[in-house]
Amino acid sequence: MSSTVSVILDHAVGVLAAAGVPTPQVDAELLLGHVLGLNRGQVQSRAITDAALDAEQYLAVIEAIERRAAREPLQHITGRAPFRALELAVGPGVFVPRPETESVAQFAIDALLQVPSASPRAIDLGTGSGAIAIAIATEVPHAEVFAVENSPQAFIWTRRNARELAGDNLRLIFADLADTPAELDGEALDGTIDVVVSNPPYIPLGAIPRDPEVRRHDPEAALYGGVDGLDIVRAISVRAARLLRPGGVLILEHGELQGDEVRALLAADGWRATATHPDLLGRDRTTTALR
Repeated sequence: MSSTVSVILDHAVGVLAAAGVPTPQVDAELLLGHVLGLNRGQVQSRAITDAALDAEQYLAVIEAIERRAAREPLQHITGRAPFRALELAVGPGVFVPRPETESVAQFAIDALLQVPSASPRAIDLGTGSGAIAIAIATEVPHAEVFAVENSPQAFIWTRRNARELAGDNLRLIFADLADTPAELDGEALDGTIDVVVSNPPYIPLGAIPRDPEVRRHDPEAALYGGVDGLDIVRAISVRAARLLRPGGVLILEHGELQGDEVRALLAADGWRATATHPDLLGRDRTTTALR
């Protein structure tokens, strides 16, 4: 059985729209591109010229469409997730990085670039796929960056992405973010870090994510942060205070309604100059503070 790009693209859009996929046209083009080894522009061009698909390509596209219609994350099907200038490997067992977290990484990068040191230091607590840490390491190549993760399933992806995308300035630590070692290989970490950044679990236990992709496929340990969603933020506040040098910067991602609570929590722990910042959609997303 065979078909054409135009016919299968129209079919994919219809199936995905009926399944409630939020961006059926985009997802359909990305799925075809994944199977055919093309970018979205090339898929659109092939659709205009009504290029043919062979039987193997047709079956592969149909399978991908069915998986996405079942609300399996697009990134799990393609195996890749874009993040800033990176394309990360992702799959079951690791949190899929979101576009809104790119602005969190930007705060960390900007803070690190302002450090008057030839080799500033940053640490990403709960790195998951490594998205934030690798973005920092590649965009601030003179920095020394540490990435902490405690999930064995997620750490597989952390290591793969670090190996494929990062250089020697990224160091991985398999540990709980609250128990990050004070020293690594005999070298002090406590009191030497310039920037601590984290996208921790912050969904309250009673709040079930609306999107099936999140609810069914993202690891629960990367989503839920206790009754009020802030248990991990509390642990980070304590650990980051020991990691950072005086004047160091803490950068936290959180839910759009949690800014006031996060600032109050940090202020109670002695952090200075707490401030909450919106993401590109105008929703409170990031809170920063000074040690």
